[in-house]
Amino acid sequence: MSSAVLRHVEPLLSIRAPLFAGLGAAVLFAGVLLTIAVFGKADLQPPLARGGVAPAPAETLYPATELRIAPEEDEAPVIRFIEPEGAEEAQLAGIEGRFVAPQPPATGSDPGDAEARHAASRPDPARALAPAPLPGLSEDGPNGPLPVIPPNGLRASRAYARPFHGDPSAPTIAVVIGGLGLNSAVTLAAIDELPPEIALSFAPYTRDLQTWVDRARAAGHEVLIEAPMEPFDYPNNDPGPQTLLADAAPADNLARLEWVLGRTTGYFAVSNYLGARFSASEPAMTQLLQSLENRGVAFLHDGAGRRTVIETAARTTNVQYAIADRVLDEDPSPTAIDDHLLTLEALALQNGASLGAGFSYPTTVEHVRDWARSLDMRGYQLAPPSAVMARRRLQARLAAEARALEPEPEHVTDNRWSRPPADASSDGEHAAPAAASGH
Repeated sequence: MSSAVLRHVEPLLSIRAPLFAGLGAAVLFAGVLLTIAVFGKADLQPPLARGGVAPAPAETLYPATELRIAPEEDEAPVIRFIEPEGAEEAQLAGIEGRFVAPQPPATGSDPGDAEARHAASRPDPARALAPAPLPGLSEDGPNGPLPVIPPNGLRASRAYARPFHGDPSAPTIAVVIGGLGLNSAVTLAAIDELPPEIALSFAPYTRDLQTWVDRARAAGHEVLIEAPMEPFDYPNNDPGPQTLLADAAPADNLARLEWVLGRTTGYFAVSNYLGARFSASEPAMTQLLQSLENRGVAFLHDGAGRRTVIETAARTTNVQYAIADRVLDEDPSPTAIDDHLLTLEALALQNGASLGAGFSYPTTVEHVRDWARSLDMRGYQLAPPSAVMARRRLQARLAAEARALEPEPEHVTDNRWSRPPADASSDGEHAAPAAASGH
């Protein structure tokens, strides 16, 4: 019986240790609660952080000679750093220990500085061209002064050109920028920023045209006036009022040309604006160039047309003229303009001189300005178009004189080939050799 009871009680004995431990913990927790209820407070709460973090006492962190705390009423302590007595001011080698603000001049701005700032905006008297009109070079016309050749033979093509005294052996490049006067900003940039050797061509429709021409000449630029000429797609592409037409009566074209010439004074040449169809008409071009020659004015064509017709008319009238070798900005992209400028350099090396024509696009003015800055360092010289005209005219005259002095080639007839073969045997000198048996 006892063994059976032990078998049933044995499982209970295996868990007695945990059971006793749990009962002991419960009795201990109950004792703690009873103690708190009798001796403690009923409104116990967990601790909370309030009031922020207060600075540590200064005496424990810094010596009294380096730090002083000056508390003020109802305010947080203020920390002030006090330099030790006898300490020298820290300073970096080579650096000023203090900043001194620049003092303005006692009496207004510095005259020297004002002179330097405004020097670029004033024309340089050394390079300025003479004011126009020059005495004796113009007469009154129906729409303004017209150029004339005075008794002394002085011509506008020479009197209003920019003087040039360059090296005749150096490759020479000339550039003309056209279409100026219609855009004030671009016109100002061309006058003030481009070298004086670069010529400026003005549209006849420009407001205050004479003022612009005078300003350009004061900056040293020689000036051209543009004549609107008929393109192939006229009137869909209309150059403007007073356009010279290929099929117009000579009197009508002359009246239109005089309107253009009378718009201003001080130009040395006339240039074309468009005019592909007009320049292809030899009678129209001959009449135009003859009218310019009679008034002592040169002619410059941008090269966009039939060169042979222009050259033939120029030789017929003996006018001073030039045709540009390249139009710089048919494609106004920067890359294309730079390529054409390089082509002008190559042509100058090959032929001694070259001439380029561009339009008053802002990109054209900027690229020509930057290109010209280092042109002399590359071995070239920049010249006004009038100098290239004179150079080419001189070369053509010298070539013509050289051809005139050359003796005409003698036409010698060789009778051996002019006589029939049958007659050749009768000539003892040219007879066939005798047979070997005859010797």
